[in-house]
Amino acid sequence: MATTAENLGTDTVNYDEITDYKLIRQWLLWGVVWLMFAPSVGVTISTLFNYPEYLGQNEYLTFGRLRPMHVNGVIFGAFSTLFVGCVFYLLPRLTGVAVYKSQWGYPLLWLWNAALVIGMVSLLLGYNQGLEAGELPLIPDIMFFMAIALMTYQVIMTVANRKIRPMYVSLWYLVAALVWTVANLMLGFVIPYTIPGINNAAFHGLFLHYIVGLWITPAGYVLIYYFLPASVKNPIYSHKLSMVGFWSLAVFYPFVGLHHYLYSPFADWAETLAIITSMLLIIPVWTVLQNFFGTMIGRWQNFGSNLTAKFMIMGSIMYLIGCFQGSTEALRSIQEPTHFTDFVISHSHLTVFGTFVVWAIGGLVYVWPRVCGRPLWSFKLGNWSFWLITCGISLMGIGLSAQGIEQGYMLMAGAEWVDTVVSMKPYWIVRTVAGASMDIGISLLAYNLMKTALVPAPGKVDEPVGGTPVTEGGAA
Repeated sequence: MATTAENLGTDTVNYDEITDYKLIRQWLLWGVVWLMFAPSVGVTISTLFNYPEYLGQNEYLTFGRLRPMHVNGVIFGAFSTLFVGCVFYLLPRLTGVAVYKSQWGYPLLWLWNAALVIGMVSLLLGYNQGLEAGELPLIPDIMFFMAIALMTYQVIMTVANRKIRPMYVSLWYLVAALVWTVANLMLGFVIPYTIPGINNAAFHGLFLHYIVGLWITPAGYVLIYYFLPASVKNPIYSHKLSMVGFWSLAVFYPFVGLHHYLYSPFADWAETLAIITSMLLIIPVWTVLQNFFGTMIGRWQNFGSNLTAKFMIMGSIMYLIGCFQGSTEALRSIQEPTHFTDFVISHSHLTVFGTFVVWAIGGLVYVWPRVCGRPLWSFKLGNWSFWLITCGISLMGIGLSAQGIEQGYMLMAGAEWVDTVVSMKPYWIVRTVAGASMDIGISLLAYNLMKTALVPAPGKVDEPVGGTPVTEGGAA
């Protein structure tokens, strides 16, 4: 039987007293700023594929300078900043105590944003460590490491001091995401400077996938495991399934980093291990998705009017498609036509943006009205945001997948590379239009949230029983 906040006795906790709403608002506000900035850079550079001269000959506006700004801005700016803001909201509700040393959150916010600004300017000036998703130079890298290490300490101490004894699944993923990422960022300090040759490429593959699989993925699970049950007011479908998902992610993901290096000088056993573990990732993907869709049983009738649930379920659908794509493209027979094509870029956009950023947006839509003390200003505008983002990422995923398959088979048939590029031009236009749709949706969302914060007459926002999601299946 699912444990709920009600039968844990958490209805006696006054969450207003242990939650720093000002801190949450500031983190979420900056998250929205980066959410508007980073995808816009993506649209800017995608236009270069069709109109390579439109930004002129300025060295600061070349693809090589702007692309890492887009990637790191989405991961560490848009997603991670929103994630931290949501964590400061949900952590007291899952532990029954205030966040340990919550006042640290203010200087950490400025340290975080300073690292992002310094990092973006450095990338624009051409300083780059050469690691995908780790391009930021050493100084902002160290700043991020300090911020995440201190947050890890805060979270672990909060969990250790908790009054609610059962460990909800979101807490499992939260602690793991932070601990894994502290270790991975230490690896990022070492790779560019001390590991030469092909081993550098191998560790680069590991680092990149640890950012995606051991930071973004468990952090995204934190959000949907909390906000989906909370928004539909239904217990999570199965705690046992959530633990299968947790441990299978922990066991299988560390080995997948070499699956981009098939047909390379790496040892065959290492490539094969990466293929096997990539396929085994279907286990955590399908178990968590079963949990999410199972949580919606009996709640679909109100789905259309529940923006948070719509973002969460849409992200789950993208997760199913993107991860199936990611696992299968690790097979040698599938990778042969798709590697080095936009099929891989489709996979990364469907998962990083279509899933995890969308889940962060769902958490933002849930938390922002509650920390402002009034309902969302316009559901209709929020719905427009949802559909513009959904249509944009769907169109991008379909277009990039079709483009990659076409180009791959043209190359396998012996076509000249330049001829394959010419055939891609219509797809690239679709990609830019899709990105613009997503950016417009994000802009409308930002306007909606701004109006929500500025509306003078506060309204009551419904909160689940005890302020906690009705929730996460039960004790570990």
